[in-house]
Amino acid sequence: MNKNIKFIIIILLSLFVFFVFYKGLEKPNNYLPEKNLNKIETNLVFKNLNNKEEILLGELINSNSFSIINIWASWCLPCRDEHVHLLKLKNISEVDIIGINYKDKKSNAKEFLSELGNPYVEVLIDLDGTKSIELGAIGVPETYLIKNKIILKKYIGPLDDMKLKEIIKIIKNEKN
Repeated sequence: MNKNIKFIIIILLSLFVFFVFYKGLEKPNNYLPEKNLNKIETNLVFKNLNNKEEILLGELINSNSFSIINIWASWCLPCRDEHVHLLKLKNISEVDIIGINYKDKKSNAKEFLSELGNPYVEVLIDLDGTKSIELGAIGVPETYLIKNKIILKKYIGPLDDMKLKEIIKIIKNEKN
């Protein structure tokens, strides 16, 4: 009799755990902001990496031309790989590249830029990552091509030759 009660309790407990996990699977793991992701959030205030001055993101984005926002970190290996493409983009087009350093130590970020070069007109810091998430980022690296404060294209993952050519093509087509 005692064995039967233990067996029934184990079965009921197992069923309960199964249904809890099953219900959890039905909920989406969607951590994107609920805002319209076609327009860039310009009211976010960041601190500058070098002088700790507070800067409104909207002041950096040129309304009349293209801007690129690149979210990166020194600890991110794909960010290191894409860095050469950002330097090429800086040299071949008339676009302002804004860097957002994501969840990083300031000293490591400065060392990264000193070692590899600085393609950014401004480097902002996001120590806890919340502001990058408000922009719609889900990880690093991510790059946004922006014109008139509208996101034309979002690149998740590192830039490569193909993405670089696409960015240049979009810029040339939009100018004409």
